[in-house]
Amino acid sequence: MQCPNCSNCPERRRVQSRCVRRRRLLCGGDEKRVDSRTIYVGHRPCPDTEAFIPSKFCDNRIVSSKYTVWNFLPKNLFEQFRRIANFYFLIIFLVQVSELSSFIICNTEKDLQALPATIECEQPQPDLYKFVGRMHIYKPEQEPAVRSLGPENLLLKGATLKNTKKIYGVAVYTGMETKMALNYQGKSQKRSAVEKSINAFLLVYLCILISKAVVCTTLKYVWQSKEGQDEPWYNQKTQKEKDTNMYLKMFTDFLSFMVLFNFIIPVSMYVTVEMQKFLGSFFITWDKDFFDPEIQEGALVNTSDLNEELGQVEYVFTDKTGTLTQNNMEFIECCIDGFQYKHRDTRCELDGFTVTDEPVNKLQQKAGQEKEELFLRALCLCHTVQVKEAGSEEVLTDQVDGIDGMQPQPEEERGFIASSPDEIALVRGAMEYGFTFLGLESKSMKIKNRENNIEEYKLLHVLNFDPVRRRMSVIVQTKSGETLLFCKGADSSIFPRVKPEEVDRIRMHVERNATEGYRTLCVAYKQLSAEEYAVADTGLREARLTLQDREQKLMAMYNQVETGMSLIGATAVEDRLQEEAAETMEALQGAGMKVWVLTGDKMETAKSTCYACRLFQRGTELLELTVRTLEDGRLKREEKLLELLRDYHRRAVQDAPPVKAGVTRSWSTANQDYGFIIDGATLSLMMNPPREADASQYRSLFLQICQNCTAVLCCRMAPLQKAQIVKMVKNSKGSPITLSIGDGANDVSMILEAHVGIGIKGKEGRQAVRNSDYAIPKLKHLKKLLLAHGHLYYVRIAHLVQYFFYKNLCFILPQFLYQFFCGYSQQPLYDAAYLTMYNICFTSMPILAYSLLEQHISMEILLDNAALYREIANNAMLRWRPFLYWTVLGIFQGLLFFFGVRFLFSNPALQDNGQVFGNWSYGTIVFTVLVFTVTLKLALDTRHWTWINHFVIWGSLAFYVFFSFFWGGIIWPFLKQQRLYFVFANMLSSVSAWLVIIILILLSLLPEILLVVLRKPRGPHSRQVYLFLPFPF
Repeated sequence: MQCPNCSNCPERRRVQSRCVRRRRLLCGGDEKRVDSRTIYVGHRPCPDTEAFIPSKFCDNRIVSSKYTVWNFLPKNLFEQFRRIANFYFLIIFLVQVSELSSFIICNTEKDLQALPATIECEQPQPDLYKFVGRMHIYKPEQEPAVRSLGPENLLLKGATLKNTKKIYGVAVYTGMETKMALNYQGKSQKRSAVEKSINAFLLVYLCILISKAVVCTTLKYVWQSKEGQDEPWYNQKTQKEKDTNMYLKMFTDFLSFMVLFNFIIPVSMYVTVEMQKFLGSFFITWDKDFFDPEIQEGALVNTSDLNEELGQVEYVFTDKTGTLTQNNMEFIECCIDGFQYKHRDTRCELDGFTVTDEPVNKLQQKAGQEKEELFLRALCLCHTVQVKEAGSEEVLTDQVDGIDGMQPQPEEERGFIASSPDEIALVRGAMEYGFTFLGLESKSMKIKNRENNIEEYKLLHVLNFDPVRRRMSVIVQTKSGETLLFCKGADSSIFPRVKPEEVDRIRMHVERNATEGYRTLCVAYKQLSAEEYAVADTGLREARLTLQDREQKLMAMYNQVETGMSLIGATAVEDRLQEEAAETMEALQGAGMKVWVLTGDKMETAKSTCYACRLFQRGTELLELTVRTLEDGRLKREEKLLELLRDYHRRAVQDAPPVKAGVTRSWSTANQDYGFIIDGATLSLMMNPPREADASQYRSLFLQICQNCTAVLCCRMAPLQKAQIVKMVKNSKGSPITLSIGDGANDVSMILEAHVGIGIKGKEGRQAVRNSDYAIPKLKHLKKLLLAHGHLYYVRIAHLVQYFFYKNLCFILPQFLYQFFCGYSQQPLYDAAYLTMYNICFTSMPILAYSLLEQHISMEILLDNAALYREIANNAMLRWRPFLYWTVLGIFQGLLFFFGVRFLFSNPALQDNGQVFGNWSYGTIVFTVLVFTVTLKLALDTRHWTWINHFVIWGSLAFYVFFSFFWGGIIWPFLKQQRLYFVFANMLSSVSAWLVIIILILLSLLPEILLVVLRKPRGPHSRQVYLFLPFPF
């Protein structure tokens, strides 16, 4: 629990006293003035030579909730009134009448209190992977010891301790100054296309409502302007009514008509839609096909507002590693000094190595033993892997980013912990050939060689990997005193730093492995003399102790040390494709979706993955826009970029034959398929050209080219660039619906940017899952999520929306027509109980059950025929044409209800005893025909019957009959007037009323039946759709 007096806790003040000062930093030659903060550990006071500036710091609360006590009302009102209907309901109503926090426990260890030290670090900033600081440890009568502090020393809020029982720490940032809090950005409110369509339809019905009120108000005063109509002898006006201002009275009458007709706006539709979305989301979580036995988890729904959007996706943006591939690396082969060693090949084995047929002239040959062992030592030493020792009952597994369960290991082996599965794969690859990494203890790295002898190396420096250098190195010292540098990295990063003749022997293998889809790394080494190491050691230490421009200075030192190396060999690691990855991508393309692969990997590896996933076919012509294609001695890069864009635009857009609607891939040989490839550097140049005026032209050409390509590959992408691409497509012409899917933290930005974000429960943590709208265990589940669940969700909710507008139009149109026969007196046609219960009880449950259970096409057919997804694309069921169809149907049935019953009432003697029916009988007959017609209309539209559908449809009709008898058969003491007393029973005693009710129901449904029978399907897949969908597009 949080200390109740944490802000005034004396122990906390001693441990976390802060002194923020602006001073000249002389360490490491830094002469710039920077803002820093100093944390005093233990009881050491602020020195007299330094000015102590007491400052206000935020407390240890973190507010991550969307609302607070102060902003809940305005913020929530803004969100609610984005829906036009809510604003309308507020007007009609007026007419008619956590803070979430985190904390640090106030508990100080004695050992920490006694430590006389200061921590000097940068001011709070949001970069999770950057922390610059240094620690001064003071000892009596000695110079203070200075230690460098980096991101590896910073424990972020929410972190979980692994492989250690406890740690000692000092709080450097608290509350809203923590990195996690600074990185928090409120999620933008995602709105589905259905919600936008509802707003548009609502505006139309608002116009109809206002028009009805204006017409009735106008005709009322026109009718009353005739002599004797304004004040008939049986309804004399009071003096107050005579003195009322005429315009005020007209306005009052207008509002009265608005209230009378306001039921045309379906208030209950919004409640039903929310219930449908919430309850419908459980069908995703309950789907057994989404359950993955490996992780013992199924699908997860983080938001139910976008269920129907799953059926409208036009662009799919996917990550590669961990999404298209398993992110489970396996060591395949290596190349040492030009000789290839293939792992797990049983053709020929020599001393634990397998030699393949490349190079051909070196068959059955291998590199020297010295080179082999040097290469394997490099694999065992050049990494940041930690060894996980098993407890007595613990099952060993490898861990990546804190996620357990990668590969269970036998008891005699050790599990490994690493930030990347590549490193574990390389260490395990070395183990297969006799070199085992035993662990790191007190800067001492131990490995076991082939002879089972233990070799010990002192770890002097780690030159960490970063995406700019694309390599990492370690400097170690042998027992004999030799200082060695081992380096591994991408070929483009290593080759320029080694001898050209060494590159020629390795390049062929690297390029071939990349073409086959393997992840490749080159390995180099360098022996440092005592003088070289002294210079490197001094430079690295000084760079690490600076607070200003530490990264740039470290980068300069890394580049200085990592030169003149000798190339030993290269490795090939396979990241296997996810299960059914190719089938899933093929199905998505068949459904009319454009698939873009956004990855940080190099082009050759990513391109091979695209071929393996069938995104690129053998006949696909690839249009490449990368740094390599921009190299031209004659033209500047910007000019070459524009030239290539225009050339690709001519080939893919201008000269391409017109594509039929809904067709994305031409499977015939007559038309040429195009694939587009772009890298991060070129994208950056395109998005931020030297001249801002060129940006729009570049983007326009780029988008037009990509829209005519079957697939797009974006390689070497930074996380921000992924989000930029998604945003650019999302905001392009037509505002296409976008979906992003990924499994790692670097995919969060594009997941949040897209209309629909899907997280994969992979091996790179759960950041993507936590920030997604939906989460699935494997990529293969995306096919069913979109093609089956998404398709059905969209059809269900689209029918729900159209049906609600239709049945309310049928409901209110007779009420409007009735005003022409009652002197525009605002006399209601229906009883108040019927007005209230129509949407709440009589017609709500059948449409809710339909919107949850309907399967107009079975899931098996939807999965087997991906092209059916195209039939509902572009919001097909909520366009103006189907809306007009439903509106015309509602008008036709409303007119038939009213004038059909009026024709019945042309005969005054409708009862056997000669009595006539009154106006409440008239309205009850109309209402009875209405309830039965709209309910049976839904029954005709239902294709998938369950016992629930039968129960709610026939139960609703039975409940209406029961309620009418019950409501009119008892004298209710709390009612001042009882309009329906025995009206329903008397109505059903007339044979004429029975006949009219049956005939009007049949006549109302006849056009719908004829339309289904007579309409002809069009298109290759329309026959299946027309057999099932309840109305035409």
